[in-house]
Amino acid sequence: MSIFKELNLKYPIFQGAMANISDAKLAAAVSNAGGLGIIACGSMDKELLKEQIKMCKKLTDKPFGINLMLMSPYVSDLVDLVIEEKIRLVTTGAGNPGPYMGKLKAAGIIVVPLVPSVALAKRVVRSGADAVVVEGTEAGGHIGELTTMALVPQVVDAVDVEVIAAGGIADGRGVAAAFALGASGIQAGTAFLVTKECGVHDNYKKAIIKAKDTSTTVTGRGTAAPVRVLKNKMAKEYNRIIKEGIDLIRLEYLTLDSLKKAARDGDMENGSLMSGQISGMITEEVSCAELIEKMFSEFKTVVKNLGKNHG
Repeated sequence: MSIFKELNLKYPIFQGAMANISDAKLAAAVSNAGGLGIIACGSMDKELLKEQIKMCKKLTDKPFGINLMLMSPYVSDLVDLVIEEKIRLVTTGAGNPGPYMGKLKAAGIIVVPLVPSVALAKRVVRSGADAVVVEGTEAGGHIGELTTMALVPQVVDAVDVEVIAAGGIADGRGVAAAFALGASGIQAGTAFLVTKECGVHDNYKKAIIKAKDTSTTVTGRGTAAPVRVLKNKMAKEYNRIIKEGIDLIRLEYLTLDSLKKAARDGDMENGSLMSGQISGMITEEVSCAELIEKMFSEFKTVVKNLGKNHG
């Protein structure tokens, strides 16, 4: 059975897990709108995540997911917590969830790792993944090298589980393209940044709304931790520091701090404005329900008109 049907979702869409951004309020709004909201753990400890889960359960009676960042020092405790809280679905990032797969699966939790390559997709499926989120380099935040257009069909051909396409999807055309490539659903992140229920600073939202097609850049290209952000002073400084040979672990923590500066304080110069290449398509702040309904309404129109100009 499709995981979207198993979760009884109205729309086959996941809200992307954005550290320091994807909280209980945003996740609940997405789930209430018919998609799957996801709380991003980031660097949360067990108590903080427990508070977020409690809040989300108060705001929605629909399923929601938890994203586990596997490089977190608290990941083992968080795995125990999602089992205790009977969370229906977990997505994972920043590594292979293999060491935790048995425990999560034994608890009946749907496990959906995020993958940037065919090789990792095969590996996580062998370890028991129920589906994979395949994210192209167009996405905001931590990225791989391959584009969504090139990567999704290759993963679809390589694994026998559902594929959820992510990276560069913000409207019905992107949804239609993802399904044409063989995906069963989509994940969107940047588009949800500029929703009324998203708690990021207004300066962050305005920066995305003002963005153009060339407004993003990648910090740390060629390292183990490339990140797509809007161009600003921080991005230039980040790449300058890398050239000096700073330890990548230290750099990762610097990035987390700079994301907080952008998301919470609205610091547009020193903050890390993680955003995908589709930021140039986003022109207004809407509710999660409005965004999702518009995307899938457009999708139906796109599919209906596909053959008209190419018959």
